[in-house]
Amino acid sequence: MTTTSPFHAAFPVDFDTICTAAGRTGGDGDPLVPPLVQSTTYCRDGIASAAPHAYSRVSNPTVAQLEATLGTIEAAPPAIAFGTGLAAETALFLALLKQGDHIVCGQHVYGGTSRLLRELFADLGVETTFVNSTKVAEVAAAIRKNTRLVFVETPANPTLEITDIAAIAKVTHAGGALLAVDNTFLTGVLQQPLALGADLSVYSTTKFIEGHSVALGGAIVTQDAKLVERIKFIRKCTGNIQAPFNAWLTLQGIRTLPLRLRQQSATAAQVAEFLADHPAVQRACYPTLGEPRQRALADKQHLGAHGPVVSFEIVGGIEAAKVFLSALRLCRLVEHVGSVETLVTHSASMTHADVPAEERRKAGVNDGLVRISAGLESAEAIIADLRSALDAALECAGAEAVAGSPREEVAPCLAR
Repeated sequence: MTTTSPFHAAFPVDFDTICTAAGRTGGDGDPLVPPLVQSTTYCRDGIASAAPHAYSRVSNPTVAQLEATLGTIEAAPPAIAFGTGLAAETALFLALLKQGDHIVCGQHVYGGTSRLLRELFADLGVETTFVNSTKVAEVAAAIRKNTRLVFVETPANPTLEITDIAAIAKVTHAGGALLAVDNTFLTGVLQQPLALGADLSVYSTTKFIEGHSVALGGAIVTQDAKLVERIKFIRKCTGNIQAPFNAWLTLQGIRTLPLRLRQQSATAAQVAEFLADHPAVQRACYPTLGEPRQRALADKQHLGAHGPVVSFEIVGGIEAAKVFLSALRLCRLVEHVGSVETLVTHSASMTHADVPAEERRKAGVNDGLVRISAGLESAEAIIADLRSALDAALECAGAEAVAGSPREEVAPCLAR
């Protein structure tokens, strides 16, 4: 996609160029790689100084470079960067919600988001209604007079259902609320929530944006200047700005973001086709495999690719999943997504372990569901590893159940 950025108004800017130039100033004698500014505080000429930075809990030059890049990707003002994705969500909710307010949240969201609303903001007097955000009518019906925010994630984590951002934005704004979209799986390179009508894009930059599993981070992007100032004020009060070193590492990751996403998405599509045909797989989840309406929406909403994440449900449930996860050799079992290596996650016992079992299953996160984040290894090597592990799981699909919870049984694989 090529766009005209307000920060480069004289010429069209593409994502490859924006990301490759991340943090670069281009002045005579400037370093090619933006320097890390690790200082906590900054000198002033006097008490009336207009220096851009005073204290790194409020702002930092390296963090500011990252924020400018993330904003440019979505043709928006600089983002607001945080220590983690959940820190970004917490600041967003604190900025917009107070006691007596109501939020509508998609049921297909990261488990940590659900936990934050169920177990923290509920105690602060904020009520949440969880709905199937792929059904616009359900979202519209859930909006009340005191609804301040609708929050969705698309593609869904981990089942990859697609929510129609433009349609949800229309009913959200008609109800007097704001729409926030967790765009972690696709990033602004493959999906532009603000251009589709959302008010805010929310990210765990820890994932694909940083891309190398070395730096935690989160960010919020919006075109609303008042929202920017409000969220920055919450960040200042709570002290959850991103660390300069993590921002610097994230800037380095962004340089290859479009390239990585294209390659990993192509691999994920091949992996999805393989999984859909394997006898050990009960269902495979990827936008290209969805029902026609979902496929058409994905093609319309996504920018040329559908992301590196695939999920599938294995025949034989949790017992077969345990065998499969233990049999992998190339792919790694971790509670993470978005790195250069291929990663697998058992959602029920990891990312969604704190979601009530009934709600988890309602969202399609069954005990036999496995999420795959395609890496940069060859598709052939990844598929060979998956095939070997699936064949092993198929052999035990009818085996007698072993006592123990999914968390207890899968956890030993983590040490492998």
